Amino acid sequence: MHLCDHRLISERYFFPRPGTAATLDVPVNGAVLACAFHTAGHAQTLLHFHGNGEIVDDYLPGFPEFMEKMQLNTFLAEYRGYGGSTGTPKLATMLDDVDAIIEAAGGPENLIVFGRSIGSIYAIETARRYPQVAGLVLESGIANVLERILLRATPSELGGSLKDVQKAFAEHFDHEAKLRAFKKPTLILHAEHDHLVDKRHAEQNAASVGGPCKLVILPRGDHNSIFFENRERYLKELSDFAKELRSH
Repeated sequence: MHLCDHRLISERYFFPRPGTAATLDVPVNGAVLACAFHTAGHAQTLLHFHGNGEIVDDYLPGFPEFMEKMQLNTFLAEYRGYGGSTGTPKLATMLDDVDAIIEAAGGPENLIVFGRSIGSIYAIETARRYPQVAGLVLESGIANVLERILLRATPSELGGSLKDVQKAFAEHFDHEAKLRAFKKPTLILHAEHDHLVDKRHAEQNAASVGGPCKLVILPRGDHNSIFFENRERYLKELSDFAKELRSH
């Protein structure tokens, strides 16, 4: 077992809950992910990785309808153990799940990859593995994954020294290197007063991106209310980004 998949990380960092709204089962190694694919016949699809404590059900109905107005189909990805998915959340193992998700979404070329909060981990990994995706959106995203884990588990609890843990996480979760290699357009959205993931994470991610990047710090709300408190600006930034990608 890889250190990043330690049982304590699965138990303390992830907050799965059941759901029933998924419409598409995506088999992965040792589990089945309960995803949802809403297609409106558009050329591009938003591939959405949601936040921790959320499930696909939380975005249905409503979110695909917002995306349809932007001429986007919507693929809502689910995680192991969340919603109707089988299996147990595993931080590193779930990086490999993006391959099956990409295939189920119809391939990378016409995808805008979107990651909210913990979903930024898997959106950034998708951009690393599939640099041909059209673009990347990070909302309330994480720059330093290990920092988040160490809030919930000590290195000794994970069975190693701080150096051991740092090495393991650098192997899988070097967001700076992953983003530096990504050359397509990136949009970063973050709340000024995010109480869980400080806005410096957004600033660090923006500084790392190797291609065109727009950083938008939204004035109202926090980590969990960023969309609701800034809805008009949030949707406009996302719509403008999608239009820009279509024009290329």
